[in-house]
Amino acid sequence: MIELNIARITRIAMVVGVIGVLVAFGLRGPRDAVGFLVGAGLSLITVRSWFKLADAIGASGKLPATGSVVFLVIRYLLIAGAVYATIYVLRSSPAVLVMGLLVSFFAVVLELLFGLSVSKKS
Repeated sequence: MIELNIARITRIAMVVGVIGVLVAFGLRGPRDAVGFLVGAGLSLITVRSWFKLADAIGASGKLPATGSVVFLVIRYLLIAGAVYATIYVLRSSPAVLVMGLLVSFFAVVLELLFGLSVSKKS
């Protein structure tokens, strides 16, 4: 069984985020670099909160309190507001913002590949 290392996923996501911001700045300019940064930041916050929720469920074996569920719902409303502001106020490209939102997904995939390569060696 592959075990995900949350700290390593966070580091990978941060490195990919910084690289993405630099590439977006070089290719598309400062508005899209900020858009990518916002997307990557939201992505990192979201994946970390999912890991915390999974840890809380795994530790106790029962569902978390109602406050945690309310936070999950409100979080998506806040993300929608941040996406709206980034696209319509900052005039960032939606495609660049979506690429930023995929940073944590990419980090998890890299962690899974790393885990597979380590498990095959042992």
